[in-house]
This record gives sequence, structure tokens and C-alpha cells, in this order.
Amino acid sequence: MDIRKRITYTYVALSTFSTLLLCLIVLILFKENNRYHFLKRLEDRAKIVASIHFQKDPEKSKYYSNLKRNGLEELIEEEEYVLKINSANSFDYNTNLNLPNSFYSNILETGKDYFETNSKYYLGQVFTEHNQKYIVIVGARDRRGKTTTIYIVKILLFGGIGFVILAFLLGRFLAKKVINPVARITKEVNRISASNLHNRLPEVKNSDEISDLTATFNDMLDRLETSFEIQANFINNASHELKTPITTIIAESEIMLLKEREVAEYVQSLENIYSQASRLGNLTESLLKLTQTGYDGNKQVLDIARIDELLLDVKSDLDKIYPDNRVSIKLNFAPKDSNLLLIPCNKPLLELAINNIITNGVKYSDNNEVFVTLSANQDAIKIAINDIGIGIPPEDIPHLYEPFFRGKIAAKYIGYGLGLPLASKIIRMHDGEIQVQSEQNKGTIVTIIFAKAKIKKNNIKKSNVES
Repeated sequence: MDIRKRITYTYVALSTFSTLLLCLIVLILFKENNRYHFLKRLEDRAKIVASIHFQKDPEKSKYYSNLKRNGLEELIEEEEYVLKINSANSFDYNTNLNLPNSFYSNILETGKDYFETNSKYYLGQVFTEHNQKYIVIVGARDRRGKTTTIYIVKILLFGGIGFVILAFLLGRFLAKKVINPVARITKEVNRISASNLHNRLPEVKNSDEISDLTATFNDMLDRLETSFEIQANFINNASHELKTPITTIIAESEIMLLKEREVAEYVQSLENIYSQASRLGNLTESLLKLTQTGYDGNKQVLDIARIDELLLDVKSDLDKIYPDNRVSIKLNFAPKDSNLLLIPCNKPLLELAINNIITNGVKYSDNNEVFVTLSANQDAIKIAINDIGIGIPPEDIPHLYEPFFRGKIAAKYIGYGLGLPLASKIIRMHDGEIQVQSEQNKGTIVTIIFAKAKIKKNNIKKSNVES
């Protein structure tokens, strides 16, 4: 069953239930109202019957008889009885009355009661005259109440059927009005494929769920289009970068195999092959690490590490690679509470990411000073990496995390354009964020922020790191 029919039938079912409930309440209240007014009429008749019975004056008795006969509405199958009460539990019984004992008991106890049988009501009430108590019982059939009840039942029945039919039509109209925008979005989305990802859904100006859905689809298409473009560029650049050293190695080998050569020529050729092979190995390793970070982040986060110790380990590795580096780790802003420095992470990968960013600072500042400042509080851990190098042009900043992208200024430095994209993916895997501030020829500040509220703490294996 499609959602349009489901909405229609649900609306009809709810409307039918509500209508039945309303009709039942109206019918019960109507019958109670009829009973109340008819019993009031019987009560008035009982007072007149008592007055006629008690009056010793023939003129007054005649007056009340005329009032009852001409001044009041006639009752159907009216019966009147006056029963003398002899004691608290006894009275003169009339054999014409076939009423339950509980009816008489209630009258004697409370002074008034009524009984209904087959749409005929009997009202009994106690009256006192000259210290003598009497039970006055008036009975009549409420024919008009029964007739009006049948009439109101017919009105509710036909009105309810009409309302259900109307609810069905309104339900179809409502379902069509609700589903049409979704159907339109589905139709537009089905037209979009990999060849026309630039197409977008028409914007809806109403600030409702449909406009939110349209905006969400358009945002998703923006991300997909960007991802496709990055993937295409990645494949083109990767194939180019991999092809160059392989071609050089093959060409160098073919040349050396054409004829016998001097030892010096072989040594020079092997050095060229070694250089290109090393380049190919480094590039392949970078690509494998970039691919590795695409796995499920929960499986990658295995340890709990102190971020200050991690930075010192990164500095130790840098000292081995670049013995003359001028990187300074500043921990004077770090909190005294070491628990604030703990972070769940994949330690080798996180070290690699921070190492890549600091190495970029060293490389693009021509080994000038690079300051690494650590700060932390209850809300976040921040690592600021500040260099005074060549800087980044504003037009290059949006493309920093695209694999193989290298700006015009950075092109003169050796590299593949994989370090920062790899670092970005690793930090994002740890629920972190990278912020870049740069001014050309003045330097760059890269800030890594790990918000405590976002850091994943589930499925983390506790390490032996001491806090």
C-alpha cells in the first residue's frame, strides 16, 4: 500500500472513530436530558395529585383537577396512586402496582425515587399532611422521549455516514497535498545521475519539512559532486605521479641494457633508479595510509593517550629526520590536571597526522622557527602550530585537503600534496577539527581542536597509559 492510500485510510479511520465517539456521547447526553425533564414533569404531577388528595374543599379539588387536565400536557398511560404510610417500614400496598421492593424502600429512606420499565417511568415521593405521611406514585410512558431519541439516532447515523464520506474525500485531498511535494522531489532526484550531478532540486521557500528535505538533498548533491570531482582529480593525479617514476625506472633500465657500460655509468644509473624507486615507495606508502584512514573510525580508535606526551614523541621523531629543525613545543599553557590532556585515539595515526602538519611548517618556512602550543580545559584540547613561512594564498585554502593539490607557491618544494589531506582525515576520524589561518609571505597558523563533547568514548580499549 502506498503512503498516499495509507494517509487517506488513516485519516478516515481516525475521523470515523472520533465521529462514533462523538455520536455516542451526544446520544447518552440526549437520553439523560430527556429522562431528567420527564421525571421533572412526573414530579410536578405528583405534587398536584397530593394537593387534590389533601384538599377537603371541593372547589379547590375541582381547581386542581382542571389544572391537571387542561393546564398541563397530557401524559401517556398515566397512573396515580396515593399510599398511606403506617410506620417506618410499612404502608398500604396497592396490588395494581407491580414494582420492586427496592423502589419502595428507597422512597421510604430518601423521600423520593424513580423506576423505569419498558420506557415507562414511575416516580414516588413522600408527602406529609396533618402529621400523616403518604407515598404518591405517578407513572406514565415517555413516548415523545422515545420518538425524539429515535429521531436523533437517525440524524447521527446519516450525519455520521455523510461525515465519513466527506472525511474520505478530505483525506484524499490531504494525502495528495502532502505527498505531491515528496513525489516531485523523488521525480527530480531520479533524473539526477553521475553525468549531471550539477543539477539541483528547485528551492522551496516555505520554512517547513519539505523545504528542509529539499535543502538537505541539494547539500548532499553538493557533497557528492565535490567528492566525484576530488575522486576524478585524485585518479588523474595519482596515475600521473605513479607513472612518472615507473616510466623513468623503465627507461633508465632499457638504456643501460642496450650495451655494456662503465662502472661509473652503472652506479649513476642505479642511483637514478634508486631515487625514483624511493619516490615511488614514499608515494605508495602515503596512498596506503590515506586509504587506511577511510576505515571505520571506531575500529581505529584503540588507545587513550596524553596529548603532551604524544607531541613530545612527534618532536623526537622530527629530531631524527631533521636534526637541525627549529620546532619548539610549548607546554606552559597546558593544565596541571593531566586528566584534561587524555584523548582516546589511534596513537600511531594521530602522531602521523600531527607530524605531517609540523613537517609542513618546517618545510615551507625553510626550516625557520615553528612553535607548537598546547592548551586544554574541560571543553576542548587545542594544538596551535605556528610558522613564519611562505604562507598560503587565499584562493588555495579551500583546496588544501584535496589529495595531490599543490599551490603555485608550494610547487617549488618537494612533495606530493598528500600530507595535509591525510592529516585532515585522521583528525576528522578522531572527531577533531582543523582550522587554518594564513597570510602570504608572513606565515601560517594551523589549529587542531578536539572538542570533548564530540570525542568518541565507546568501544575504546583501556591502555596502560598512566594519567
